[in-house]
Amino acid sequence: MNHRIALAILLLLSYSGSALAGKTDKRLDIYWADVEGGAATLIVTPTGESILVDSGNPGTRDPDRIFQVATKVAGLEQIDHLVTTHYHADHYGGAAALSKVLPIKHVHDNGTFEGLKEPPPKEYLNFKAEKRSQLSPGEFLPIDEISGGPKLVLQCLAARQTVHQPALQNSELPTAKSGAQTDTATADNDCCKDAQQKPIDRSDNANSIVLLLEFGEFRFFDAGDLTWNIEEKLVCPKNHIGTVDVYQVTHHGLDQSNNGVIVKSLQPTIAVMNNGVTKGCQPRTFATLTETESIKAIYQMHKNLRPDGNVNNTADELIANAEKDCKGNYIKLSVDPEGKTYTISIPATKHERTFDVRKK
Repeated sequence: MNHRIALAILLLLSYSGSALAGKTDKRLDIYWADVEGGAATLIVTPTGESILVDSGNPGTRDPDRIFQVATKVAGLEQIDHLVTTHYHADHYGGAAALSKVLPIKHVHDNGTFEGLKEPPPKEYLNFKAEKRSQLSPGEFLPIDEISGGPKLVLQCLAARQTVHQPALQNSELPTAKSGAQTDTATADNDCCKDAQQKPIDRSDNANSIVLLLEFGEFRFFDAGDLTWNIEEKLVCPKNHIGTVDVYQVTHHGLDQSNNGVIVKSLQPTIAVMNNGVTKGCQPRTFATLTETESIKAIYQMHKNLRPDGNVNNTADELIANAEKDCKGNYIKLSVDPEGKTYTISIPATKHERTFDVRKK
């Protein structure tokens, strides 16, 4: 056999177990692509449907890294849903370039609204997509569930500084969707007793879209760059969200966000921080994470290497990129087909750890 053909077959076989896993093994996969202190969280559902939450910075580096993870690792041929949480360049900047190499079908964002002070540029507004929609609090994204499998829902909990706080329902009444836990939030949240306000954030961070993803009992929370005072509104005076398994550390780990009230209310088991070499992972946020008893592991995209020496880092084995000039290693999380356990890994370092989904 021609050695080039043999090599091609070998490469195809090597990808068959990993690159196409999201489409064949009925698992829910989440990938955090390294966009150097921006944000790019790729969700691949058990049916192979894809949701990219934010697209990193402008230029070619971040779109290329997202493309590599999406196509070479996750086996995707398109992005079905792009959610842009807010209009800062490290969250929308890679979308236009990515759309040229990987089709984007449906864009969900804040659209235009009264009080919008930081509109995105024409490059973002005009890149090719089949559909664009304004995402609103309480809305569920139109994603498919696998036949006979656990429930799968992705709900917007907040957008444009408006928080979804549904009316309480009788716990015996069935609901068509899950999402925010409307049947358990009957009492005031004790965590709110120590709530403190910060100066009003007038940047577009405060308008961030907040998402809650559920697969069976598994729950994942992503709030973009939402800031302190709006975070409190999500869980005070009542916690309508309930608890989660995985908390994407908000705003790259900056102290403007990650209000202790919301972290302690959500009681995550693990936290994943998409920080940069010198961006994010600030002292107050790191202290909040380490002081939250429910958190068993804190993962960082980058080792904190601020030159002033004021650094905070998790265990080395939980950091995807330890060097300043890194290779752009990603973090992956995979939920089993029944939604009972999940495994988080850093493929480049061969780190892997499995957790049980917390009973809600």
